[in-house]
Amino acid sequence: MKGDHGMVGFTLTCRSNLDGKSLLFHEDRMRLDSIIKKFLPREERFRELLLLDTQNLTRSGELFLAIARSTKLEDRRIKLVELKALEHEGDQITRQVFEALNRSFITPLDREDIRSIAVDLDDILDFLEGIARYLVIFHIDEAPEPLTRFAEILLEMIGQIDSVTRLIWDLGNERQVRDALVRISELENQGDDLFLTVIADLFRSDSGRNAMETMKWKEIYQNLEDACDSCKDFTHIIGNVVIKNA
Repeated sequence: MKGDHGMVGFTLTCRSNLDGKSLLFHEDRMRLDSIIKKFLPREERFRELLLLDTQNLTRSGELFLAIARSTKLEDRRIKLVELKALEHEGDQITRQVFEALNRSFITPLDREDIRSIAVDLDDILDFLEGIARYLVIFHIDEAPEPLTRFAEILLEMIGQIDSVTRLIWDLGNERQVRDALVRISELENQGDDLFLTVIADLFRSDSGRNAMETMKWKEIYQNLEDACDSCKDFTHIIGNVVIKNA
């Protein structure tokens, strides 16, 4: 009987040890799973942030068009405050994208491509806010046709950028993405033609503008053209994304 008791005790001890090892293994497995999940690509998070960014940029483009069409300086001042708030919001979203990149070991798209997309969206919004600020600090209360046309071109380009940013996560959308990139390029060409025309008109001897007014408008139109170029830069980034993931 003593031998049996010893065998039972030995069995219970072994079982206890096995249960303990099993528990430790289970805990280690859970910790490993947690670590793996931390480094897996959070595609939804990046999609969500970039969608917020393009939505914010679209609102900014719409507000900028309203500023361009306005012929009241005070109205432009009020709308500039609203645009500055959207620009600040865009900065916060860009910061969140960078933080998400720093926390992710693996990303759904190339890390530098995601960073470049976020930076370019931020640059476009900075241009809009900067041009609106020029209109206010230069005390401009007119809305010439080239100014409003530039604002319309930019808003359409931003709309295409928003569409592309929604589509790039699915390789099945490649054709739609390429069509949108072509449209952005066409709009950028329209911006180039408009810029050359308006600059030529500004420096005509019979333009009726003094030198100071001419320089003010040249600065505004140069920044509008640069904003269009920044939208075109977006197509280069997305083109790289399409090639890498084809």
